[in-house]
Amino acid sequence: MNFRREFRTVIFFLTTLLCAGLSAAQIRSENRWSELAGSRYIVNPDVVYGVANNYPLKLDLWRNQSATGPVPTLIYIHGGGWVFGDRTGAFPQLFPYFERGWNIVNVEYRMASVSPAPGAVEDCRCALRWVIRNAKQFNLDVDRIVVTGHSAGGHLALMAGMLTPEAGLDVDCPGDEVLKVAAIINWYGVSDVNDLLDGPNKKTYAEAWLGTQAGRSEVAKRSSPLTYVRKSLPAIISVHGDADPVVPYSHSVRLHEALVKAGAVNELVTIKGGGHGWFDSEQTLHAYDRIWAFLDAHLPKASPAQVNPK
Repeated sequence: MNFRREFRTVIFFLTTLLCAGLSAAQIRSENRWSELAGSRYIVNPDVVYGVANNYPLKLDLWRNQSATGPVPTLIYIHGGGWVFGDRTGAFPQLFPYFERGWNIVNVEYRMASVSPAPGAVEDCRCALRWVIRNAKQFNLDVDRIVVTGHSAGGHLALMAGMLTPEAGLDVDCPGDEVLKVAAIINWYGVSDVNDLLDGPNKKTYAEAWLGTQAGRSEVAKRSSPLTYVRKSLPAIISVHGDADPVVPYSHSVRLHEALVKAGAVNELVTIKGGGHGWFDSEQTLHAYDRIWAFLDAHLPKASPAQVNPK
């Protein structure tokens, strides 16, 4: 058994174990997704996409080896308030995209203990550059890149797709590639970092990420999606519970209103009574129904030349 196949087998059993404690219907669904991951995909694990502060930045690339043509590529960024978490714990969040046959890039980035803001933003932009730069080698469709994440990962997904070169946060991984994505799926991410540093919405995780660096407010502004709202953005869909105690629901509302005012394509899916994730099955399925409909409407289709190359 080669290493990649062995790695797939280990992941299959790990994801099956993650099903413990779920309902019978959820177990069947989780098992179905993990079976698809095990049978369709080949993985390039622990790819170093950059080095910052002497810290190797890694990602896992899952490629659909059974695809007959180009498929969308998902970049997933894990959550954890910028202070904890890693990409290995994000695997269950990838199941819906495995089922759809997408290529998946699961990204890790620097925590606050390694580098304060905007380090994590810089890392995610470098991961996006790596995907675009290596797309031909791994047969990735750069015209259909979708970036997503939950909580801090939602914030970083927004930043990866909305940031402009003029912001000066791409210097850690310079290159000539145009850093663009086709769509962003934001699961209850922060849109205004300064709002979490002072006042009624003050959060300790935001303070930890910004630290005591000089010009903290300006760094927070440079690290906030609301700073980069404009018409020429990828399609953005946000999912947020209106009872979220960790990331205020108002962050997605304000982002949605600003995007509408700018004329940017976007949608806000409100989970009534929903907290910080942990939505029930019905709420989660509703959210994904809205996501798939949104992407069907706004994600570019593969060209005939791509589907039927000469």
